[in-house]
Amino acid sequence: MTPPKRSALGIARVEADGKPLWALVGEGALATMKSDRIATSELEALPFDPAGAEARVDQVMEALEAYGADLARTPGGAGWLYVQHVPARRLVAQVVRKLAALSAWEPFAKAPGPLRLAPYEGLVGLRSSSSREYRAYTVTWSGIAYLLGAAAPHNPLRSAQLRNLPPLVVAAAVPGPAPSELPLSEVVALSWSSRHAATLLPVLEELARNGHPSLVVDLATDPAERCPASEVAGVNLCSPPTGLFDLSGAVDGLRLRDDGRVVRVDEHEVQLDRLVRLVSVLLETSGGCTQPSWRSVVRAERWLDGVLTAARPHTVLVSNDTSPLGALAVHVAERHGANTVYVQHGAWTAESVAWPALHSRDIVVMGERDLPLAKAWVRHPAAEVHALGQPRFDALAGLSREAQRRYLENLLSPSPRRGPARIAVWACQPFGPDRLKAHADLLLDGLWKTGDWGLVIAPHPAQSVDVFAPVLQRDGRPLVAVADPRVGARGCLAGADALASAYSTCGIEAALLGVPVLELGSPDERTLGLSDHGLARRCSTADEVADALVALRDPRPPADRAAMDAVCRWRGDSAAQVACLIAGRADGDVLHPHHVHHDAHGADSGRPQGEGASVR
Repeated sequence: MTPPKRSALGIARVEADGKPLWALVGEGALATMKSDRIATSELEALPFDPAGAEARVDQVMEALEAYGADLARTPGGAGWLYVQHVPARRLVAQVVRKLAALSAWEPFAKAPGPLRLAPYEGLVGLRSSSSREYRAYTVTWSGIAYLLGAAAPHNPLRSAQLRNLPPLVVAAAVPGPAPSELPLSEVVALSWSSRHAATLLPVLEELARNGHPSLVVDLATDPAERCPASEVAGVNLCSPPTGLFDLSGAVDGLRLRDDGRVVRVDEHEVQLDRLVRLVSVLLETSGGCTQPSWRSVVRAERWLDGVLTAARPHTVLVSNDTSPLGALAVHVAERHGANTVYVQHGAWTAESVAWPALHSRDIVVMGERDLPLAKAWVRHPAAEVHALGQPRFDALAGLSREAQRRYLENLLSPSPRRGPARIAVWACQPFGPDRLKAHADLLLDGLWKTGDWGLVIAPHPAQSVDVFAPVLQRDGRPLVAVADPRVGARGCLAGADALASAYSTCGIEAALLGVPVLELGSPDERTLGLSDHGLARRCSTADEVADALVALRDPRPPADRAAMDAVCRWRGDSAAQVACLIAGRADGDVLHPHHVHHDAHGADSGRPQGEGASVR
């Protein structure tokens, strides 16, 4: 995706009809003005309180729920804000962030008032993102003025860049059978990312080996995210009909007239009808499996109804139940009387989730530190949380460190010449270009200070590799290469001397394998928090990176088992444990609500070892 150009606008105190007001003006005019003024780029750089902003996002979403949750529903009764909560919340977070910037600017804080927008500027636009598929929507500054009450007779809802986006290319999957032709399956699993597939397939294969057939519904629209066919008999794969995620169009219930109802955010009054109008842009636009339009959601519900009617599963298994497709799947499953099981596929922090809500009946988390968050986020009245590890990690013990080391060495030195003595792997996240550059500079400067180190960049599975071109164009010190996205960090971290990341789940995998972990980011950036458990070094400066790498020359004591279990219970049998939970629930073998046993040795006990805790 081409990064959107920064809006060359500023906010200034002007006069209209003899009265002072705030207005968006071009940066050219801003330089000649004598009144209070600031460029919007400077305004957005002002410090703000993330925790306070999150509380305000909650406040706005609650007001939006009360105001308009029933404006549109699927034929099966799923409300638009329940299904589309995550994209709506992300847009609201952008609104709150800009309002916080206005409040942080002293001249406006002293004399708050209406804001006149820039004519003809679109109200909803895009932020920069390194993701291949996901679109990072935002509200423009004219959109903020509109939400605060400004008249916008000449402003389109979509920015020029958003209006001119090429149609989303959704690669055609192998046509699947009609729902009525699908086989009976005890479990139906949904996957739309490679992380989902790698998490769920080991569980389904374990179930199949014990006589429990399953069906994977592969909803991925990015070919790199597709679920591979299993080699285990009894694990079947199907795809939705072609064109399911190509649908765009208006959502009639969200086209409201101004009615004056507002939600107050500090000194600002945000008009709720106008907020719904801006959010409707996301719902009317085809965005693939990660951001399906409302029309795609309605059609997906009808198709999933057919799948569950034919397969008649006792369980629907997911690795995401909060984003649109996951929330929809849980809703459909419950209407069919199926149990719902969620398996955590990535690391959690309190700040990392788009929406702190888990809808499934059984929640499987990696480690003990995830239990409080899961219990706080569950929405199902009979939910239970189980710390059973991560099925994707079962295979870690069988990795060939030597083969992965050869892969890293060949990347950095394909010719006979000698490569670096030590190699770090950077497990990336699909951040915006500015944040990625900051992390790259931090890491590369630290590596340069320590001498003979090389760096292999491992892109996130959903990330475009083009964003790393500037890193590869440095002066050649240290040596840098980019891993094949199909390999990723998981395919090479075992051969590294150190792994660096902000909060990639690969940091947990590295820690489990005894590979030293560096958690990158400025002091106010969130990380996996492995350093809190003594499993990583926190690095906020290049000197701290260098110090951490130099310290690796000294012998290190083995990681504490309790610390490891807090982050992830790893015994190599997580898939068997989750399979046992699913089968046991179907057989009526309900877990004792306080059963705790962290020293599991296998799944042959007929009962998952770990924690099953009733939360309500």
